[in-house]
Amino acid sequence: MRRWAIGLVVVAVAIGIIGYVGFNRAAPPAAAPAPPHTAQIVQGTLTATEDVDGTLGFGDPVTVNGRLPGIVTALPAEGSTVRRGEAMYHVDGRPIVLFYAGAPFYRALKPGDSGADVAALEANLTALGYKGFTADDEYTGATADAVRDWQQALGLDETGTVELGRIVVAPDAVRIGKVTAHAGDNAAGPVLQWTGSTRLVTIQLDVTQQRLAAVGAAAAVKLPDDTAVDGKVATIGAVATASVQNNQTKVTVDVTVTVADQARLGTYDAAPVKVTLVSQQREHVLIVPVSALVALSEGGYGLQLITDGGMRTVAVHTGLFASGKVEVAGADLAAGLTVGVAG
Repeated sequence: MRRWAIGLVVVAVAIGIIGYVGFNRAAPPAAAPAPPHTAQIVQGTLTATEDVDGTLGFGDPVTVNGRLPGIVTALPAEGSTVRRGEAMYHVDGRPIVLFYAGAPFYRALKPGDSGADVAALEANLTALGYKGFTADDEYTGATADAVRDWQQALGLDETGTVELGRIVVAPDAVRIGKVTAHAGDNAAGPVLQWTGSTRLVTIQLDVTQQRLAAVGAAAAVKLPDDTAVDGKVATIGAVATASVQNNQTKVTVDVTVTVADQARLGTYDAAPVKVTLVSQQREHVLIVPVSALVALSEGGYGLQLITDGGMRTVAVHTGLFASGKVEVAGADLAAGLTVGVAG
């Protein structure tokens, strides 16, 4: 009986040892949890932008000063548009006419004259349909004949000479702004102001942000009703202007943004707007969501590449960050691969 009891104890101990070893065998390491979301690596253009304040309007006004003696007899309505060959206003019942040119006429024009102002006169007469002369920079007898026809059509004395002050010049059609004169006033003085006839956005851009503006660059204009309209940087001022705001001096340059689709601007003639300008752009780069980046223990960032065989983490180099996305580069990366994204 004693031997039988000892045998039972030995068996029990052996079973216990086997059970202990079985329950304490090292478990295989748990697999890293899969990321909650995924995204694909894409190749494209990444653009960083900044918003600046702007003003929608028709641009800076230009004042017209009367140069012919007489009495103002008719004036245009504010907000009206005047085009080539049309009357800006009337003096002694006769029209002061708009021509398109880059510089004002500074003298009366007559046969024998030559120069850029003669070339501008003849270009406008040609555009208005007058013929019989060569459109160059020489005021000939044939030019004088065309001028007489033009004067006859306007009810002017047919002298063949263009009086100084009979023509107001502008680069294109104009919009009448503030009319300062009244019917019956002396015509020799300020009469009215005009602007361009097309709405644009003016930005007083801080010189520290001048890198944002490049002629021809795309810009987005956000109207007061949150409508976004496509625009383009048209001009950048060459002269910086200093002003004092909140006891601090601010130095700015004027930047204009044009809008091709004027209808998208609605009924706004003037309004404060926000303008989105491109600060930096990277083309033909690999792009992922910023939330796809994981911090590596050795420093830097990596991505979790998801494949049919599982998931692995690869180190990457980061570039431009913009709009919740980031430029990435690495030997293991290619467009179309799937990466993990944090929730």
